[in-house]
Amino acid sequence: MRSNTRLIRNVSLKNKMIIQNIKIFSGQHCETTATGTLLKNIGINLSEPMLFGLGQGLGFVYWEMKKMDFPFLGGRIKPELITQNISKNLNLELKALETSSPKKAWKNVKTLIDKNIPVGLKLDCYYLDYFKEKFHFAAHYVAIFGYDEDSAYLVDTTPTGSQAKTSLKSLALARSAKGPMSSKNLYYTISKPSKVAELKEVIGKVIGKNAKDYLNPPIKNIGYKGIEKAGVEIPKWFKKNKNAPEFIKVMAMLMEKAGTGGALFRNIYRDFLKECLAITPSKELEEGHKRFVEIAEMWTTVAKSFEKAEEKSLIEACNVLFELSQKEKKAMEILAKIKT
Repeated sequence: MRSNTRLIRNVSLKNKMIIQNIKIFSGQHCETTATGTLLKNIGINLSEPMLFGLGQGLGFVYWEMKKMDFPFLGGRIKPELITQNISKNLNLELKALETSSPKKAWKNVKTLIDKNIPVGLKLDCYYLDYFKEKFHFAAHYVAIFGYDEDSAYLVDTTPTGSQAKTSLKSLALARSAKGPMSSKNLYYTISKPSKVAELKEVIGKVIGKNAKDYLNPPIKNIGYKGIEKAGVEIPKWFKKNKNAPEFIKVMAMLMEKAGTGGALFRNIYRDFLKECLAITPSKELEEGHKRFVEIAEMWTTVAKSFEKAEEKSLIEACNVLFELSQKEKKAMEILAKIKT
């Protein structure tokens, strides 16, 4: 699977800068899309499934806090870790910085763009002008490749339009937002050393590491144990929150299109395992891929049950989640046996 590449001509006028011949990565997931764009512009062309797999990205978390409007279901590992793992596993140099000053945060990013260097940003998507669904999520990622007096030019996921524009004011609000999963105006760049690691050399290691981390969660709301916990807690949502139907419908959309809850990420991981089979075939990989084909379909079933946003449909979803917990555990146990 190859990502699409589009070229945009350089525009450099007074108070306006568009990076010369920026290469746009087309992806479904925000962090792999942003990081994929940075990688394409240093000559590294990998599919989104391969990036997600190299980032040891598969996971699950059920997260509930008093200050959150609604519980969060995440189908991946913690924000930033995917990019950190990709950089480490491919032997790349990642520079990630934060600052509490919005003014300094913009100045630093602007300076990099002026040098024709695209920059990854972490922010709260709620404030972005082009987001039609308004919900707070402070672990969203974009790549920025240009600006003018009023606006910033961004690379976002395919469902959001891929190339997007938002006001500089909205970008500043998004980058400095506070709350769960937020950072202090985080931005990052990636550079390439003389030699990048060969995929054949690292695939077994990253699959094994991801599997072992998944199977040994530090707390019970992570990994397969987290899926089981979600199955226990979800039926209580209607009693806890009068706005439950509205939140659940948004969550259903995110499951399939943004990965929240796991559906999209299971599709991506399934495709990652298929790519790996073509590079370093093994019985464990073949069996793992086969199991994730089924697992991905089951997560879509959960998302469809969420779409109905009814108590009965949530109970149906929970029954599937209990089964998924054990199926993912078994699949990861098989993948953990891959020889490195």
